[in-house]
Amino acid sequence: MPKIIFVQPCGTRREVEATQGNSIMEAALKHGVTGITAECNGSAACATCHAYFEDDRLSQLGAIEAHEEDMLDFTASERLPVSRLSCQVTVTDAMDGMIVRLPESQ
Repeated sequence: MPKIIFVQPCGTRREVEATQGNSIMEAALKHGVTGITAECNGSAACATCHAYFEDDRLSQLGAIEAHEEDMLDFTASERLPVSRLSCQVTVTDAMDGMIVRLPESQ
């Protein structure tokens, strides 16, 4: 199983095992990672699973669909070029060791 490293705004790191085919959001919720609210349970309707991904690994995440692109404009924390909704990012083996930074607020 790929390991994903979640980093809180304060710098605290939490490494979790993620199931391939699930979303990054699901991995966070399964392991009780704070900072991912996921009010819509992964339907890309709330932007409360906003996360910052590593710039040099963005190509591993897949393309942003139009709906996710629109929802990223409604995030509580600043949208950055590395912003994605974690519910829309599917875990693959290539993501092993990926760092996912969580914003100050959702």
